[in-house]
Amino acid sequence: MNPPPGVSREGGAIDAAQLQGRVRALNLMGLLANWSSVQGDPARLGWVNELAGWEERERSRRSLERRLRSAHIGRFKPLADFDWGWPTQCDRAAVQDLMSLSFMLDATNVVLVGPNGVGKSMLACNLGHEALIQGRTVLFTSAGQLLGELAALDSDSALRRRLRHYARPDLLLIDEVGYLSYSNRHADLLFELISRRYQNKSTVVTTKPFGQWHEVFPNASCVVSLIDRLVHRCEVVAIEGESYRLKEAKERAAQKAAARASTGRKASKK
Repeated sequence: MNPPPGVSREGGAIDAAQLQGRVRALNLMGLLANWSSVQGDPARLGWVNELAGWEERERSRRSLERRLRSAHIGRFKPLADFDWGWPTQCDRAAVQDLMSLSFMLDATNVVLVGPNGVGKSMLACNLGHEALIQGRTVLFTSAGQLLGELAALDSDSALRRRLRHYARPDLLLIDEVGYLSYSNRHADLLFELISRRYQNKSTVVTTKPFGQWHEVFPNASCVVSLIDRLVHRCEVVAIEGESYRLKEAKERAAQKAAARASTGRKASKK
Protein backbone atom coordinates (compact mmCIF):
# COMPACT_ATOMS: atom_id res chain seq x y z
CA MET A 1 0.00 0.00 0.00
CA ASN A 2 1.31 3.42 -0.94
CA PRO A 3 1.69 5.98 1.90
CA PRO A 4 -0.60 9.05 2.01
CA PRO A 5 0.57 12.14 0.07
CA GLY A 6 3.43 13.97 1.80
CA VAL A 7 4.29 10.98 4.02
CA SER A 8 7.37 8.79 3.57
CA ARG A 9 7.21 4.99 3.53
CA GLU A 10 8.70 5.09 7.03
CA GLY A 11 5.62 6.97 8.23
CA GLY A 12 7.14 10.39 8.86
CA ALA A 13 6.27 13.66 7.15
CA ILE A 14 8.53 14.47 4.22
CA ASP A 15 10.90 17.38 4.87
CA ALA A 16 10.90 19.31 1.57
CA ALA A 17 14.23 21.06 2.28
CA GLN A 18 15.94 17.79 3.19
CA LEU A 19 14.50 16.09 0.12
CA GLN A 20 15.74 18.94 -2.06
CA GLY A 21 19.24 18.39 -0.65
CA ARG A 22 19.05 14.70 -1.56
CA VAL A 23 17.93 15.58 -5.10
CA ARG A 24 20.80 18.06 -5.42
CA ALA A 25 23.29 15.40 -4.21
CA LEU A 26 21.91 13.07 -6.90
CA ASN A 27 22.49 15.83 -9.47
CA LEU A 28 18.91 15.63 -10.81
CA MET A 29 19.11 19.11 -12.31
CA GLY A 30 15.84 19.03 -14.25
CA LEU A 31 13.95 18.23 -11.08
CA LEU A 32 15.77 20.97 -9.19
CA ALA A 33 14.94 23.50 -11.91
CA ASN A 34 11.24 22.77 -11.37
CA TRP A 35 11.37 22.42 -7.59
CA SER A 36 8.83 25.19 -7.01
CA SER A 37 6.14 22.99 -8.55
CA VAL A 38 7.11 20.11 -6.27
CA GLN A 39 7.58 21.54 -2.79
CA GLY A 40 4.00 22.71 -2.37
CA ASP A 41 2.39 19.51 -3.61
CA PRO A 42 2.33 16.62 -1.06
CA ALA A 43 1.61 14.04 -3.78
CA ARG A 44 4.61 15.15 -5.85
CA LEU A 45 6.82 15.28 -2.75
CA GLY A 46 5.88 11.66 -2.04
CA TRP A 47 6.69 10.59 -5.58
CA VAL A 48 10.04 12.47 -5.60
CA ASN A 49 10.93 10.97 -2.22
CA GLU A 50 10.38 7.47 -3.60
CA LEU A 51 12.28 8.28 -6.79
CA ALA A 52 15.23 9.62 -4.78
CA GLY A 53 15.23 6.45 -2.69
CA TRP A 54 15.34 4.26 -5.79
CA GLU A 55 18.22 6.25 -7.24
CA GLU A 56 20.20 6.30 -3.98
CA ARG A 57 19.89 2.53 -3.51
CA GLU A 58 20.84 1.77 -7.10
CA ARG A 59 23.84 4.07 -7.01
CA SER A 60 24.94 2.55 -3.71
CA ARG A 61 24.65 -0.96 -5.16
CA ARG A 62 26.60 -0.08 -8.28
CA SER A 63 29.25 1.74 -6.26
CA LEU A 64 29.76 -1.32 -4.05
CA GLU A 65 30.04 -3.61 -7.08
CA ARG A 66 32.58 -1.29 -8.68
CA ARG A 67 34.67 -1.03 -5.52
CA LEU A 68 34.51 -4.80 -5.00
CA ARG A 69 35.93 -5.36 -8.49
CA SER A 70 38.66 -2.78 -7.97
CA ALA A 71 39.62 -4.18 -4.55
CA HIS A 72 40.76 -7.59 -5.95
CA ILE A 73 39.92 -9.32 -2.66
CA GLY A 74 38.58 -12.44 -4.35
CA ARG A 75 36.89 -15.29 -2.53
CA PHE A 76 37.45 -15.69 1.20
CA LYS A 77 35.91 -17.36 4.25
CA PRO A 78 33.59 -15.03 6.24
CA LEU A 79 34.53 -14.24 9.82
CA ALA A 80 31.40 -16.09 11.02
CA ASP A 81 33.03 -19.34 9.81
CA PHE A 82 36.37 -18.75 11.55
CA ASP A 83 37.23 -21.53 14.00
CA TRP A 84 38.27 -19.52 17.06
CA GLY A 85 39.11 -22.72 18.92
CA TRP A 86 41.82 -23.77 16.47
CA PRO A 87 44.61 -21.16 17.05
CA THR A 88 46.53 -21.58 20.28
CA GLN A 89 46.67 -17.78 20.48
CA CYS A 90 44.30 -15.25 18.91
CA ASP A 91 42.73 -12.25 20.64
CA ARG A 92 39.12 -12.59 19.48
CA ALA A 93 38.04 -9.36 21.18
CA ALA A 94 40.80 -7.43 19.40
CA VAL A 95 39.79 -8.86 16.01
CA GLN A 96 36.12 -8.08 16.56
CA ASP A 97 37.04 -4.54 17.60
CA LEU A 98 39.02 -4.14 14.38
CA MET A 99 35.90 -5.11 12.44
CA SER A 100 34.31 -1.86 13.63
CA LEU A 101 36.97 -0.12 11.50
CA SER A 102 37.57 2.44 14.23
CA PHE A 103 41.30 2.13 13.48
CA MET A 104 40.70 3.85 10.14
CA LEU A 105 39.44 7.02 11.81
CA ASP A 106 42.98 8.06 12.76
CA ALA A 107 44.87 6.16 10.03
CA THR A 108 46.10 3.43 12.37
CA ASN A 109 47.75 0.43 10.73
CA VAL A 110 47.00 -3.23 11.47
CA VAL A 111 49.59 -6.00 11.46
CA LEU A 112 48.45 -9.62 11.67
CA VAL A 113 51.46 -11.68 12.75
CA GLY A 114 51.80 -15.44 12.73
CA PRO A 115 52.92 -18.57 10.90
CA ASN A 116 51.47 -19.83 7.64
CA GLY A 117 47.88 -21.07 7.52
CA VAL A 118 46.44 -19.63 10.77
CA GLY A 119 43.92 -17.28 9.13
CA LYS A 120 45.79 -13.99 8.76
CA SER A 121 44.78 -13.48 5.13
CA MET A 122 41.19 -14.43 5.83
CA LEU A 123 40.96 -11.87 8.64
CA ALA A 124 42.54 -9.22 6.40
CA CYS A 125 40.00 -9.95 3.65
CA ASN A 126 37.14 -9.62 6.13
CA LEU A 127 38.45 -6.22 7.22
CA GLY A 128 38.66 -5.15 3.58
CA HIS A 129 35.16 -6.39 2.80
CA GLU A 130 33.70 -4.58 5.81
CA ALA A 131 35.42 -1.37 4.70
CA LEU A 132 33.88 -1.77 1.24
CA ILE A 133 30.41 -2.22 2.72
CA GLN A 134 30.93 0.98 4.71
CA GLY A 135 31.70 2.89 1.52
CA ARG A 136 35.51 2.95 1.70
CA THR A 137 37.94 2.24 -1.13
CA VAL A 138 40.07 -0.88 -0.66
CA LEU A 139 42.91 -2.62 -2.50
CA PHE A 140 44.22 -6.12 -1.77
CA THR A 141 47.60 -7.29 -3.04
CA SER A 142 50.29 -9.76 -2.10
CA ALA A 143 53.69 -8.42 -1.11
CA GLY A 144 55.26 -10.34 -3.98
CA GLN A 145 52.93 -8.84 -6.58
CA LEU A 146 53.24 -5.33 -5.15
CA LEU A 147 57.02 -5.22 -4.87
CA GLY A 148 57.62 -7.14 -8.09
CA GLU A 149 55.44 -4.72 -10.03
CA LEU A 150 57.05 -1.62 -8.54
CA ALA A 151 60.60 -2.92 -8.99
CA ALA A 152 59.96 -3.75 -12.66
CA LEU A 153 59.10 -0.15 -13.57
CA ASP A 154 62.00 1.43 -15.40
CA SER A 155 61.02 5.10 -15.38
CA ASP A 156 60.58 7.50 -12.49
CA SER A 157 57.29 8.81 -13.85
CA ALA A 158 55.80 5.30 -14.13
CA LEU A 159 56.99 4.47 -10.63
CA ARG A 160 55.47 7.64 -9.18
CA ARG A 161 52.14 6.89 -10.87
CA ARG A 162 52.08 3.34 -9.51
CA LEU A 163 53.04 4.47 -6.03
CA ARG A 164 50.13 6.94 -6.14
CA HIS A 165 47.88 4.04 -7.19
CA TYR A 166 48.82 2.04 -4.09
CA ALA A 167 48.82 5.11 -1.81
CA ARG A 168 45.29 6.17 -2.89
CA PRO A 169 42.89 3.59 -1.32
CA ASP A 170 41.39 4.26 2.10
CA LEU A 171 42.56 0.78 3.11
CA LEU A 172 45.50 -1.11 1.58
CA LEU A 173 45.87 -4.82 2.37
CA ILE A 174 49.39 -6.22 1.84
CA ASP A 175 49.40 -10.00 2.21
CA GLU A 176 52.24 -12.42 2.95
CA VAL A 177 55.19 -10.20 3.84
CA GLY A 178 57.92 -12.56 4.91
CA TYR A 179 57.41 -15.53 2.61
CA LEU A 180 59.94 -14.46 -0.03
CA SER A 181 63.31 -12.72 0.12
CA TYR A 182 63.73 -9.31 -1.46
CA SER A 183 66.51 -6.98 -2.51
CA ASN A 184 67.44 -3.56 -1.14
CA ARG A 185 65.36 -1.95 -3.88
CA HIS A 186 62.26 -3.87 -2.84
CA ALA A 187 62.76 -2.79 0.76
CA ASP A 188 63.22 0.85 -0.28
CA LEU A 189 60.03 0.72 -2.36
CA LEU A 190 58.00 -0.75 0.51
CA PHE A 191 59.40 1.92 2.83
CA GLU A 192 58.42 4.63 0.32
CA LEU A 193 54.86 3.30 0.07
CA ILE A 194 54.40 2.96 3.83
CA SER A 195 55.80 6.48 4.27
CA ARG A 196 53.31 7.89 1.76
CA ARG A 197 50.41 6.33 3.64
CA TYR A 198 51.82 7.08 7.10
CA GLN A 199 49.30 9.00 9.26
CA ASN A 200 47.09 9.49 6.18
CA LYS A 201 45.62 6.09 5.30
CA SER A 202 45.43 2.74 7.10
CA THR A 203 47.41 -0.25 5.89
CA VAL A 204 46.82 -3.89 6.90
CA VAL A 205 49.81 -6.23 6.66
CA THR A 206 49.89 -9.99 7.18
CA THR A 207 53.36 -11.21 8.00
CA LYS A 208 55.63 -13.59 9.77
CA PRO A 209 57.19 -12.22 13.01
CA PHE A 210 59.18 -9.00 12.60
CA GLY A 211 62.27 -10.79 13.89
CA GLN A 212 62.41 -12.59 10.53
CA TRP A 213 62.33 -9.43 8.42
CA HIS A 214 66.13 -9.26 8.33
CA GLU A 215 65.93 -12.56 6.45
CA VAL A 216 63.21 -11.20 4.17
CA PHE A 217 65.26 -8.07 3.38
CA PRO A 218 68.73 -9.47 4.16
CA ASN A 219 70.86 -6.52 3.04
CA ALA A 220 68.48 -3.60 3.42
CA SER A 221 69.53 -0.77 5.71
CA CYS A 222 65.98 0.58 6.02
CA VAL A 223 64.39 -2.47 7.72
CA VAL A 224 64.45 -0.97 11.20
CA SER A 225 63.03 2.32 9.92
CA LEU A 226 60.43 0.45 7.86
CA ILE A 227 59.20 -1.54 10.87
CA ASP A 228 59.26 1.59 13.05
CA ARG A 229 57.18 3.56 10.54
CA LEU A 230 54.72 0.69 10.14
CA VAL A 231 54.11 -0.01 13.84
CA HIS A 232 54.26 3.55 15.21
CA ARG A 233 50.48 3.88 14.89
CA CYS A 234 49.48 0.26 14.74
CA GLU A 235 47.31 -2.53 16.14
CA VAL A 236 49.34 -5.76 16.25
CA VAL A 237 47.40 -9.02 16.52
CA ALA A 238 49.48 -12.16 17.04
CA ILE A 239 48.02 -15.49 15.94
CA GLU A 240 49.72 -18.75 16.87
CA GLY A 241 48.93 -22.34 16.04
CA GLU A 242 49.29 -24.98 13.38
CA SER A 243 48.09 -24.51 9.82
CA TYR A 244 44.30 -24.65 9.52
CA ARG A 245 44.65 -25.43 5.81
CA LEU A 246 46.78 -28.46 6.68
CA LYS A 247 44.12 -29.53 9.20
CA GLU A 248 41.40 -29.25 6.53
CA ALA A 249 43.57 -31.14 4.02
CA LYS A 250 44.06 -34.00 6.49
CA GLU A 251 40.33 -34.11 7.20
CA ARG A 252 39.49 -34.27 3.48
CA ALA A 253 42.05 -37.03 2.98
CA ALA A 254 40.56 -39.00 5.89
CA GLN A 255 37.03 -38.59 4.48
CA LYS A 256 38.14 -39.79 1.05
CA ALA A 257 39.95 -42.75 2.57
CA ALA A 258 36.84 -43.68 4.56
CA ALA A 259 34.67 -43.37 1.44
CA ARG A 260 37.05 -45.60 -0.55
CA ALA A 261 37.11 -48.17 2.24
CA SER A 262 33.30 -48.18 2.40
CA THR A 263 33.08 -48.64 -1.38
CA GLY A 264 35.60 -51.48 -1.20
CA ARG A 265 33.61 -53.27 1.52
CA LYS A 266 30.38 -52.97 -0.48
CA ALA A 267 32.10 -54.31 -3.60
CA SER A 268 33.56 -57.31 -1.72
CA LYS A 269 30.08 -58.31 -0.47
CA LYS A 270 28.70 -58.61 -3.99
